[in-house]
Amino acid sequence: MPDVTVLTVKLYGEPIGTLTHVGGEKSVFAFSDTYIDNADRPTLGLGFKDQYGDLITDFRPIKLKLSPFFSNLLPEGHLRRYLAGLAGIHKQREFFLIWALGRDLPGAVTVEPSDGEAWPSVADLGEAEEEKLQENMLRFSLAGVQLKFSAITNASGGLTIPASGVGGGWIVKLPSYEYRGVPENEFSMMTLARTVGIDVPAIDLVDVGAIGNLPAGIDRLGDKAFIVERFDRRDDGTSVHIEDFAQVYGVYADDKYKKASFRNIASVIATESDHADVAEFIRRLTFNTLIGNGDMHLKNWSLIYPDQRQAKLSPAYDFVSTIPYIPGDQSALNFSRTRRFDEFTEDELLHLASKAALPRKLVIDTARETVELFMQRWASEKTHLPMGAGVIDAIDRHLETLPIAGDAKV
Repeated sequence: MPDVTVLTVKLYGEPIGTLTHVGGEKSVFAFSDTYIDNADRPTLGLGFKDQYGDLITDFRPIKLKLSPFFSNLLPEGHLRRYLAGLAGIHKQREFFLIWALGRDLPGAVTVEPSDGEAWPSVADLGEAEEEKLQENMLRFSLAGVQLKFSAITNASGGLTIPASGVGGGWIVKLPSYEYRGVPENEFSMMTLARTVGIDVPAIDLVDVGAIGNLPAGIDRLGDKAFIVERFDRRDDGTSVHIEDFAQVYGVYADDKYKKASFRNIASVIATESDHADVAEFIRRLTFNTLIGNGDMHLKNWSLIYPDQRQAKLSPAYDFVSTIPYIPGDQSALNFSRTRRFDEFTEDELLHLASKAALPRKLVIDTARETVELFMQRWASEKTHLPMGAGVIDAIDRHLETLPIAGDAKV
C-alpha cells in the first residue's frame, strides 16, 4: 500500500480538516483553521460541539480505529470484510479503509488523499476480483446475513450494484437464507409506516433478477429485494449531510445497542429541532413497538441537515418486525426505564417526556393517534401486503400483549 499519511476531509466538497496517520497504527483528526474561523460553517456533527455549543478542536490520536464519528461512516460486518479485502486492507485498519471508500460515504462527507495521491483501486476490479466479489456476496447471504448495497440506476432504468459496493442513489437489501422474507417484511412495515403519517422515503420491492451485477444463485434465497431511495442524495447528485445517533453519542458500531436510550435520543431532538420532529419521533417509537421491531438501535436513527447547519430528524429507515424471527424480542434500547414492549405504556411515555423535557400532551396525543391509525391500517391492509403469514400471525399475537394497543378505539 502506498505510504499515504494525510487525508483531506471535505464537507459538501470543501476541505474542513485532515485525518493524519502518525505511525504506530495511530491516526488523529484535526479541523482546518479556515473551518474553525468560519462563523457560518456547516455542521459536521453534534458530537463536535461542547456543552456551550462551541466547536471542539482538541482530539487525541486513536490506534487502529478512527474516532466514532468517522468509524461510523464505514460499513459494518461482512460488507466491510470483503470490501477491505478487495482493497488489500485489513478490516480493522480504519484509516486506510476510509481512504479506500472515502468517495461515497453516508451524508456529505468525503475523504480523499492529500497532495494528489491516488485512491486504492477498490472500484477498478479485474475479472478475477469481480468473480471473488460475487462469490462472497452469495456466501455471506447463505450464511444468513442480509447484505445491503448502494446501487446506481442504469441506462434502461433498472438498478445495478457497482462492483465496489459503493455509489448510487438507492440502497438494495438482498434476501437472507436464515431469515426468510425480510425484504417483503421491511417493504410491508415501511408501507404501513407511511399510512400512519411517518416520513418514509421512496421504496419498492423488486425482482432480484432485475438487479444487475448480482451473483448467480442469489435468487435461491428469495425472489425479491427491498430498495429504498437514499435521502442523503439529491436528484442532481449533490449530497445532504446526515449523522446517526451512534455518531451523535460518540459510540462505536459494536456498542450501538448500548450507551443511550430512546429518552436520550428524544432529548437531543427536542433540543436541536422542533415539536414536529418530537411528534415524529414519538410516532416512530410507537409504531416500532406495535410491529415488534427489536432492532431500532442507535444507528437506525439519524439527523439530517437540509440547510447544512440545523439538525432535523431524518426520514425513516430499517423498519422490520423482528418478532417473527426472534420470539420474545425486546426493544433495542430502553424507552425510559424499560425495554419490554409490553411495558410501553402511557405511564412510560410520560416518564420519558418528563425526563427528556418533552411536551406531555404532545407525546400522549401523538402516541394515541398513532396506535389508533395503526390498528385501523393493520386490520385493513395486512392481508394485502407481501409479508408472509408468519409475520402477520406474530404481530397479531404481539398486539394482544400490548396494553397500549388494547386501549385503541378501532
